[in-house]
Amino acid sequence: MKTSNSIYYTRTAQVLHWLMAIIFIVAWGIGFYSGNFLSYDVDGSFKGDVITLHKNIATTIIFLVMIRIFWRYTHPAPNLPKNMSNIMKGLAHLGHLLLYVILVALPITGCLYSWSAGHPAPVLYLFNIPQLIDKNPEIMAVVKPLHIYLSWFAGLLIVGHIAAALKHHFIDKDTVLISMTRQPK
Repeated sequence: MKTSNSIYYTRTAQVLHWLMAIIFIVAWGIGFYSGNFLSYDVDGSFKGDVITLHKNIATTIIFLVMIRIFWRYTHPAPNLPKNMSNIMKGLAHLGHLLLYVILVALPITGCLYSWSAGHPAPVLYLFNIPQLIDKNPEIMAVVKPLHIYLSWFAGLLIVGHIAAALKHHFIDKDTVLISMTRQPK
């Protein structure tokens, strides 16, 4: 990956990062809540409404991650701190790559899950993503657990990402977290 000489991400990269972080955490929390604390037998249409809210929020990630990947490709990331070991730099790059992969895979499996169950994949209550497959219980039997496992893996990646950012800021006292929160004066 290309890097820049700056220690800061561009303002656009920062906005995309924090916007996607908020959307992901909210969508993840709603998905967790609906999947673990609501039941169609007890909660009826309320569970359906909560899942619809989850889908309307989560599908925006598909569009934002494409913009973010394009932006990242055309605008180099800041250099990592010079005092970071090569192993830590490699792990940082691997972690970011896995985050991008999961941010693509999770909404795709969510759409496939929704379509295979015979439901739309709505975006912000404005429109539906064109349905690429018909209702199909065999596909649903595969993508439902895949979506759930990916969501747990994504949650762990995000927790690790946050922990690493806090470690850089409070223990290493370097510019990693600052690079995503500030701009040069």
